[in-house]
Amino acid sequence: YVGFATLPNQVHRKSVKKGFDFTLMVAGESGLGKSTLVNSLFLTDLYKDRKLLNAEERINQTVEIIKHTVDIEEKGVKLKLTIVDTPGFGDAVNNTECWKPITDYIDQQFEQYFRDESGLNRKNIQDNRVHCCLYFISPFGHGLRPVDVEFMKALHEKVNIVPLIAKADCLIPSEIRKLKERIREEIDKFGIKVYQFPECDSDEDEEFKQQDRELKESAPFAVIGSNTVVEAKGQRVRGRLYPWGIVEVENQAHCDFVKLRNMLIRTHMHDLKDVTCDVHYENYRAQCIQQ
Repeated sequence: YVGFATLPNQVHRKSVKKGFDFTLMVAGESGLGKSTLVNSLFLTDLYKDRKLLNAEERINQTVEIIKHTVDIEEKGVKLKLTIVDTPGFGDAVNNTECWKPITDYIDQQFEQYFRDESGLNRKNIQDNRVHCCLYFISPFGHGLRPVDVEFMKALHEKVNIVPLIAKADCLIPSEIRKLKERIREEIDKFGIKVYQFPECDSDEDEEFKQQDRELKESAPFAVIGSNTVVEAKGQRVRGRLYPWGIVEVENQAHCDFVKLRNMLIRTHMHDLKDVTCDVHYENYRAQCIQQ
């Protein structure tokens, strides 16, 4: 016994001490519950200082990029979470190239990282690259709108796109199944590259493989967000109260919120960062070197 079997523990201790950072972009038209879902995912209020706009202001608003950063700690593990919000996207009468400020922002983060990496002080490089983009699709259409297709095609070589069906409580289960199938078909038809879940290793246990299969079958995730606690069957749960009953955010029979949260935080956060670094950033870096 030499002792190098303890290397994983050393790496773990060092990583925990250093902390983790994750940058999540949210995009989609106004009114699809983006802010509520993000607050529900991370159990924090990232939007308390936000000014709500009326309909006329939203139509006239240009697409802007707003960053919210919060430090979260859980059982001694620190996470610096940055949410990149894109208010104004898809709200104008003419949405031609409304994604341009968003693609420019992603490229700027790559450029900054490339400059820092090429500089003298490489020890304390700040990673502000966008690791994942949650793209909210309206539940009121019959699939992807032209602006959805154009947006995802403009970004799919730059960032991990995770498409979501917003406000899933507006649809009955059979409608959700049909809409998911339609969106999957259109993603294939238009050649959109969304985030691909990595294949399971052969030595993974059966429970993990089953969870992985369910994740793949559930995409695009149909989600509901709520920051309100209601009472259901004698228990207090986060959900929405309707005249016909209660929709529970964390009930997997009602929506895919738990699957999204598990994927994003518990099982695939590191892979999202790896793909950003090894695929999207490397593509950008190769272009810079060739030029």
